[in-house]
Amino acid sequence: MANETKKLALLRILEILQDRTDSEHLLTHTEIADILLSKYGIEIERKAVGRNISLLLEADYDIITTKRGVYLNERKYEPSEIRLLIDGVLSSQHVGVIHSKDLIEKLASEENIYFKKNIKHIHSVCDFNKTENPTIFYSIDTIHEAIDLGKMVEYDYNKYGADKKLHKTSFQRISPYQLILHNQRYYLMGYSSYWGHMVYHRLDRITNMVVSDRPLVPIKEIKGFENGINYKNLTTAMPYMFSDTPETIEILAKEFIIDQVIDWFGKDIKIIKTENEEIYKIILKSSPTAMLFWAMQYTDECEVIKPITLREKIKETINKAKEKYEK
Repeated sequence: MANETKKLALLRILEILQDRTDSEHLLTHTEIADILLSKYGIEIERKAVGRNISLLLEADYDIITTKRGVYLNERKYEPSEIRLLIDGVLSSQHVGVIHSKDLIEKLASEENIYFKKNIKHIHSVCDFNKTENPTIFYSIDTIHEAIDLGKMVEYDYNKYGADKKLHKTSFQRISPYQLILHNQRYYLMGYSSYWGHMVYHRLDRITNMVVSDRPLVPIKEIKGFENGINYKNLTTAMPYMFSDTPETIEILAKEFIIDQVIDWFGKDIKIIKTENEEIYKIILKSSPTAMLFWAMQYTDECEVIKPITLREKIKETINKAKEKYEK
């Protein structure tokens, strides 16, 4: 390795402190000088190390000096924050294996070598259910570009087949408005002029996205969005991201299910005691289609009472299921 100029000593000392020190791992000025020589070929005296550290202190770097040595005290992120971010990458189904590994390495580089050694104790990225679509980050950039330009986006929408591979099912031309992270999946929220309503397409099912020449439809021209996006509807009324209009829905539920209701629909709900102390009436707003799917999970613990059309649809679905299982 070629020797570096002494002018880089200040930068390299900062890197050494970032990479090799914390409150439990201190370095003396002599040890820092030895690392400068062995790693960068920079030869300076111990006193020169001290002068450079004084400069870093003048620049407001939080460096602590003790009798045992020096260490960098405050960093951009706490170790617990880095671990939280790494866990988020690991558990995100919309981030592929290669991108997950790259992101984890970048996050780990914010910490010192002692933190990096513990990364090996985290489960392998390959053990998680990750998307096989490598274009998701390109799609995110394309969507932001289209929104900035006020243009539509065009892309292929795909679904998995029996061969466990993605296959094109439709071509889409959408006016993009927002990216939504829901149930650990990214969705593109956009208006389909073809279908005449808002759609929510999973980003990991999108390929071949480009910015269209066509101007997007202003969101305030769309029925139900005259005042912009109602984020409460997005996060509580559409747990499965269906695009039908939210309606007021009433259900009867046992008390222990209230926890699940709040988990899915948030706290913007009404909870009313009934004459039966074990049963509560819950009033909320939701996509009827989404509520159909949700209610089927809890048929023993809850009952949809309004609207009648949804109640009848649930009854029909249960009867069809009963016929199948009685064959």
